Amino acid sequence: MSYGDTTNVTTGEVRLSFVHLFKPYAFQPGQEEKFSTTILLPKSDAATKQRIDAAIDAAKQKGARGCWNGVTPPVVPTPIRDGDGVKQDGTEFGPECKGHWVFTARSSADYPPEVVDRNSNPILSASDVYSGCYGRVNVEFYAYNFNGKKGVGCTLGPVQKLRDGEALGGATPTAAQAFGAPQNPQTRVDPITGEVVPF
Repeated sequence: MSYGDTTNVTTGEVRLSFVHLFKPYAFQPGQEEKFSTTILLPKSDAATKQRIDAAIDAAKQKGARGCWNGVTPPVVPTPIRDGDGVKQDGTEFGPECKGHWVFTARSSADYPPEVVDRNSNPILSASDVYSGCYGRVNVEFYAYNFNGKKGVGCTLGPVQKLRDGEALGGATPTAAQAFGAPQNPQTRVDPITGEVVPF
């Protein structure tokens, strides 16, 4: 991954979803665990989308010269999805994806991404960067040829949190929300012993 390369892009402000930046994660049993996040790019950010399209084209050119052995496939799958459309499995994207381009960036368990705040200071607490917060992400697009499948993938680089947002997927409730506010049992003084006992 090389900053400044034609296949490398730092986004404008995006929203993060399915955040796994501090501990690698496998979406299905048996899969390789990776660091990852799904990136929701507002369609209003035409400049970032243009840079991403150019980076994907550059990755295709590298693929043709490299792992695709001089032949670009007639249809090249890319990681970019339309949040107003449907997922690969035909189901609709969540409401948070509406009006966005959606893509997922990953890095292997050996390469944890740097995660920093808006002043570029390291963020050490995983709870500070969550699904629903806003930030910028550096990504690298690359051509692949794996088990007969050819396409363009997306590698995860450094992540910068810019601001908080409403948590996606429902945050874990507090004990008070789940069980009610703490109850102080009413007490009385036992007239015989003088002890304070519950009613």
